Amino acid sequence: MTGTVRRLILGIVMLGVGVAVACNRGASNDSRATPRVAFVMKTLNHPFFLDMQRGAQDAAKAANIDLVVQAAEREIDVEKQMQIIENLLQTGIQALIVTPSGSREIAAAVAKANRAHVPVIVVDTRVDPKAAADNHLKIESFVGSDNYEGGKVAGEYLAEITGGKARVAVLEGIPGHETGDSRLRGFRDAVARHPDMTIVASQPANWERDQGFTVFQNMLQAHADIDAVFACSDLMALGATEAIAAAGRTDRIKVVGFDALEDARKAIDAGRMSASVAQSPRDMGRMAVESAARVLRGERVPPEQTVPIALVQRGSGHR
Repeated sequence: MTGTVRRLILGIVMLGVGVAVACNRGASNDSRATPRVAFVMKTLNHPFFLDMQRGAQDAAKAANIDLVVQAAEREIDVEKQMQIIENLLQTGIQALIVTPSGSREIAAAVAKANRAHVPVIVVDTRVDPKAAADNHLKIESFVGSDNYEGGKVAGEYLAEITGGKARVAVLEGIPGHETGDSRLRGFRDAVARHPDMTIVASQPANWERDQGFTVFQNMLQAHADIDAVFACSDLMALGATEAIAAAGRTDRIKVVGFDALEDARKAIDAGRMSASVAQSPRDMGRMAVESAARVLRGERVPPEQTVPIALVQRGSGHR
């Protein structure tokens, strides 16, 4: 091989290397231009959170964000959610959006994100204030509805349709969970204004339909005179309607739920439920991703962003 040919081959090889480096450099720039944001939900086995996911994905597409959505199988699996967050932090995400499965427990995961300089947006369920203070947490924004007010709306409506006189059963969420606790407080405060409304039973059903059925069935056996139910979520309310139907009392017990899921709306139209408090999960997901995008651009976002609530009842849509 002559020196001229050798130099020609070497030149071609170096040109190829240069092209590869340039291509890799361009890919790296593209990666930096598309921030990777994690959205860790409570579960993806619930219509409410699927709707929230759709809103988040629409916003991510519009903002050119690489959105990674993960969740535990069950809403009550706090430890699994913590593990998911820890694993995602190790992958180099640039922002974290989370709907906490545990209001207090989530503080440790948020603290790890803070130490990694990963901004945090909290959605739907607030971090416990004491846990946040004890861990010196920095949360860029909370996006959600006023669950206390929603509970009040449910209580006031139930008082209205029962004439302020009822024997009430309550299906609670997970004990110590901020979302359910706030709804429960609002409901109790509204009912307390009506002396002839008595809460005869109040037990957790952990947000699940089958537990709503079982827990309310036991309540009916212990308190045959129950004539009204408030469930802190629609899945529990739907479980209660099944127990009511099994007891042959569909026309005699008023049921009010929370979330206005599609199945709950159908039950309202069919007369199996009286009403449900609607939130805006799609808006929550959208606003959370938009907030993350703003924070990553160095912009400030409001510390509190509230979505509206409305009462869905038969024949009138929203109230």
